[in-house]
Amino acid sequence: MDYFFIGDAELVTAFRFVGVDGTAVSNADTAKAAFLKITQGFDVVAGAVLPNVESCRILILTEEVANWLEDALTEWQLSDRYPLIVEIPSMMGKLPGRKTLVDSIREAIGIHV
Repeated sequence: MDYFFIGDAELVTAFRFVGVDGTAVSNADTAKAAFLKITQGFDVVAGAVLPNVESCRILILTEEVANWLEDALTEWQLSDRYPLIVEIPSMMGKLPGRKTLVDSIREAIGIHV
């Protein structure tokens, strides 16, 4: 499992069609449980440690899930461990105040065409 997705049910289904496993979440608590399961190898529901946590190299999250996990995500990204975190817009589009990928690239290179 190189990739794993956490987001809404529709996108979980879409990612499964292309071979990426995922977990559907609908609130901050379920998002945190799924995040801990992938990053720490701890299943909150079962109360057990899971094997093979290192197999996930890239964790894809919707922006909404990233907002729910804001503090935990920041701490994880500063830990310099895998999985790497990638945020994508949800089915409803990007959240207000968020930059698009194109905007981020334009800002980084300083060119606007």
